[in-house]
Amino acid sequence: MSDSSDKYRAPALDKGLDILEFLAASVNGLTQVEIAKGLGRGPNEIYRMLDTLVRRNYVTRTPDGDKYMLSLRLLAIANMHPPRRRLLDIADPLMRDAAIRSGQSVHLAVWEDGQFVITSSISAPGNWRLSLRIGSVIGLFNTGSGMVLASFQDEEMRTRMVREHQLVDNEKPMSAAEFAAATARIRERGYELASSSYTTAVLNISFPVFDPFGNAMAAVTCPYVAHVHGGKAAEPETTINIIRETAAQMTSQLNGARRDETE
Repeated sequence: MSDSSDKYRAPALDKGLDILEFLAASVNGLTQVEIAKGLGRGPNEIYRMLDTLVRRNYVTRTPDGDKYMLSLRLLAIANMHPPRRRLLDIADPLMRDAAIRSGQSVHLAVWEDGQFVITSSISAPGNWRLSLRIGSVIGLFNTGSGMVLASFQDEEMRTRMVREHQLVDNEKPMSAAEFAAATARIRERGYELASSSYTTAVLNISFPVFDPFGNAMAAVTCPYVAHVHGGKAAEPETTINIIRETAAQMTSQLNGARRDETE
């Protein structure tokens, strides 16, 4: 970590967060000695911090009093800020900026109850635009958003998405082999870049927005339309970089910077 970052560190807070994160990985609770050993600290070093976390109800003791477990207080705090609202609060200004910089429309898609749904849509500046309505239900196999959302999941979740998905108009299913190959290709590249299945001369650019576990919680997509007479649209490669940056900023703001990024 840089010297300037060291200047503003709060060691006690770091210690408390280390304890919470360590307890989060335990199912049956841990003793004070086990916590200290797992964190590379002495038992006396974490006693006061554990006592404070118990007093503030972030940590509870097991009935015999020997072990510590996380309470549900962190979950209650998280539920005060609905995930969908937080996603949109973060995404909308970033997408608006991306639309202005690229001269293209940008939309956000999520998977919800077996459907792939457009939750936010920012139209391109100017008179000419191609954009999807908020609330539109889109396909899995024939859209960049759908394929990106499915590609960046664990195998169990990806299988569930395919099983629960109902085909939309003009959507044709892929074979298991085709789907596996396509999702593997997207994961390797890190995003989807493909011609639209609905409109000619449109290139779909889709990037994942990740949750804390590395799965795609949303997809940011630009249906790129080339401007014949110049105009203010950015070149495709520039637009790819803009959408990549936008998705990365959403991920960072939703989850916070990883510790290895700040050390």
